[in-house]
Amino acid sequence: MAFTLDTPFGTLLDSPQAKQVIDQHFPGLTGNPLVNMVRGMTLNMVLAMPQAAQLGLTKEKVEAMLVEVNKNIQ
Repeated sequence: MAFTLDTPFGTLLDSPQAKQVIDQHFPGLTGNPLVNMVRGMTLNMVLAMPQAAQLGLTKEKVEAMLVEVNKNIQ
């Protein structure tokens, strides 16, 4: 199963390989206590939030991260 922008963020966090790649691309993000609030949201939903830009989350960066996640998992 490939991860996409429609994947719930929590699904990525539950995968140790995906979580490692997220930490490489967005240091400190998975340890942020607020991340539990968006576990049920898809990546597209998270990107639509104004706070995403403040954390450096852009569609381009998330898509690049997903390419690496999918490469490491398959």
